[in-house]
Amino acid sequence: MNMRKIISGTAAALLFCGFSLPGAPAKWPPELTEIQVVSSYDRTLQPSMFYAPPKQGRPVPLLVGLHTWSSNHKAAVMPYYEFCRKNSWAFLYPNFRGANRNPGACGSEGAVQDILDAVAAVRGKIAVDPDRIYLAGNSGGGHMALLMAGRHPEIWAGVSACVPISDLAAWHGESLRRKKSYWKMLERVTGGAPGLSKEVDLQYRLRSPITYLAAVRGKVKIDILAGINDGHGRGSVPIRHSLRAFNLLAAEADRIPDPAIETMTRERKVPSEIAGEWPDVEFRRRRIHFRRISGNVRVTIFEGGHETMPVPMLNWLSRQRRGAEADFSVPEKLMKSSSEDSHVSG
Repeated sequence: MNMRKIISGTAAALLFCGFSLPGAPAKWPPELTEIQVVSSYDRTLQPSMFYAPPKQGRPVPLLVGLHTWSSNHKAAVMPYYEFCRKNSWAFLYPNFRGANRNPGACGSEGAVQDILDAVAAVRGKIAVDPDRIYLAGNSGGGHMALLMAGRHPEIWAGVSACVPISDLAAWHGESLRRKKSYWKMLERVTGGAPGLSKEVDLQYRLRSPITYLAAVRGKVKIDILAGINDGHGRGSVPIRHSLRAFNLLAAEADRIPDPAIETMTRERKVPSEIAGEWPDVEFRRRRIHFRRISGNVRVTIFEGGHETMPVPMLNWLSRQRRGAEADFSVPEKLMKSSSEDSHVSG
């Protein structure tokens, strides 16, 4: 096995490995490879999937995709990869300590640093446009996308979070009441249930996006999406997580009233006083039940459940540039995009 070790500007070591992954789908193309980055947090090797466009005459955009709650860097890669391949972007899909079932994962300091190290290592290997580094994730990846937006807003030209968890303590109670096993995973991560001790409560706060979002209002462009049926039936994340995250990032006059949030969450309908029509070609035949924009943040509640929407997520990101105003325009047609409209998150 041949490996090349590249040292980035932040002293993160990058190993490009040309081998196949155990359990990897046979359809994965050879140019989508696993890399190993030495963590500056604890010096362990941390894996990512990586793709670089073959022709790089100038610095290229970089999409950083984030895996779902119970997954790792080996799953759900293809929609992001296909978009990047078609549009000549670089693509990075870090592991950030794997599934959220242990203290080392789930928004830990190590997980945050792993993403930063992987981005820095790739920037040391290929020419990346610093004004076009994007972050996208759904479900648990949406949680981490919002957390990274709150912790490190200076990096991202745009952050897209679909069906995200924004408040881990609240989600523990919601999961427990609905007999979803995520509450058990949260207790493994934090050391117990909310209220057990000051240290446990601190862990819930440190790992929750809501702790950081208000401080980055206006500093990073964020698009939040959620299916109106999420939190019902098989859906695992009530839409109040998306709506409350929006409120923390929005100007006071644009915030959604708490009673309206609870009505949309419980009854799956939009109160008449804030209802409207929001046609958008990027959602194709999906109805948009609710949409609001405030400065650099937008929230969209679409017809659907706990699923990801790569077409609107990635097309919105493609219009953003670091240092420029947020572009929430609705295009007349789609650019080259992922072949998948949506898929269920896990």
